[in-house]
Amino acid sequence: MANFPLPPNATVGLVGGGQLGRMSALAAARLGYRCHILTRETDSPAAQVSHAVTISDYHDPVSLRAFANAVDVISFEFENVSAEGLDLLAAMKPVRPAPSVLRISQDRVAEKSFLNGAGVATAPWAEVHTLTDLEASVQRLGLPAVLKTTRLGYDGKGQAMLRAPADLAPAFERLSPKPLVLEGFVDFACEISVVIARGADGTMSAFDTVENRHSHHILDLTLAPARIAPAVDAAAQAIARRVAEALDLVGLLAVEMFVDAQGQVLVNEIAPRPHNSGHWTIDACPASQFELHIRSIAGLPLPPAVRHSDAVMKNLIGPEGLALWPKALAAPGLIPHLYGKDGATPGRKMGHVTRLFPRGALPGDLGIEDALRALA
Repeated sequence: MANFPLPPNATVGLVGGGQLGRMSALAAARLGYRCHILTRETDSPAAQVSHAVTISDYHDPVSLRAFANAVDVISFEFENVSAEGLDLLAAMKPVRPAPSVLRISQDRVAEKSFLNGAGVATAPWAEVHTLTDLEASVQRLGLPAVLKTTRLGYDGKGQAMLRAPADLAPAFERLSPKPLVLEGFVDFACEISVVIARGADGTMSAFDTVENRHSHHILDLTLAPARIAPAVDAAAQAIARRVAEALDLVGLLAVEMFVDAQGQVLVNEIAPRPHNSGHWTIDACPASQFELHIRSIAGLPLPPAVRHSDAVMKNLIGPEGLALWPKALAAPGLIPHLYGKDGATPGRKMGHVTRLFPRGALPGDLGIEDALRALA
C-alpha cells in the first residue's frame, strides 16, 4: 500500500479519460505527480496530458491488476465505471473515494435513501418497479413529476417529464433498466451546488456556493458566487459538509441542490469527483477543485477553498459551442479552455470559457450577457 502523503513523482491512477481526468492530471502535474489513465478510449482528453495510459474495459481483471501495480493511489473521474472493478483495485492500492461511495452515487435509489438517512432533504420520490407502482406513486406525489432511470442517466438522459396520466405508460416502457425512480416536481427558484474536498484526517475545504443554469438539461452557465440569501447559503454549505462526513469521503464531492420557492434547500444528486459547476475555480481560486481533488487523495494538506474573484463559467457544447472557439480566443477578458475531443457531437461538452470580475462585483443578468457578448 502507498505511504501518505504521496512523495513527489508518485503516480496517481485515474479511472476514466474525459475532461475531468484531463484537468485533474494537469493539477497533479503542477503538484509534482504523474498520472496514469485507465480508459476505454484511444486518444482521450486525459491521456493526452498524462504520463501513461492503459486502454481497457473497466471490468478486465488482467488490465486492472496491471494498472494497480503501476500506480500509488487510484481515483475516478466519472460515475459510469465498474464498482466491482474498483473493488479489485482497492484490494491492491488505496482507492479514493472508496468504491462504497461510488456505489451510492451510481444508483438513484441508493443515493436518495442514503441522503434521507443522513437527515438531508430531497424532493419526494418513489421506487418504481411496475406500471402499477408508477400509477400509485403518481397518485401520491402528483403531476407534474419526473421519471428517471436509477443508473447511467446524466445531462438529461434517462428521464421523462410526466405532465398528464397519458404520459405514464409510454415513459415507463421507454426507460430502462428497471427499477425506475419517480421524483415529485420541485417548483424551484434556482439550482445551486457546492464542491467540497475532505481529507483522510477529516479536514474539509468547501468552495463557495454557486448558481447553475441549464439549457436542454445540460449545464450552460455557472455563477460564482450564487446570488442567494445568507441563510440559504449557510444551509447549502452545511448540507455539503454533512454529506461528505456521512460518506466518510476521502476525495472531492459535488452536491447539486434545488432552492424552492420558500427558500428550502433540497439535494438533487451527488457526484464524488470534480464537477462541471466547479470549473470556474481553475481561474478564480488560488487552488482549483482539481488541485483539491489531487491533494485530498494524495494525503496533502487542504488549503482554504477561497476565491480571489467572482466568475461566470459558460460551457461550449456540441458543434455550435465548438464553432465559438475562435471568438473565445479573440475576446478580451474571456479565459478559454478546450478539452481535446475529436468529435463535436450534439450535447457533448467540448470546452468552456471563464469571465472573471473583481470579488464582490458579479454583475446582474444584463451585465453577464454583456460580458459574454462576444459568444452571442
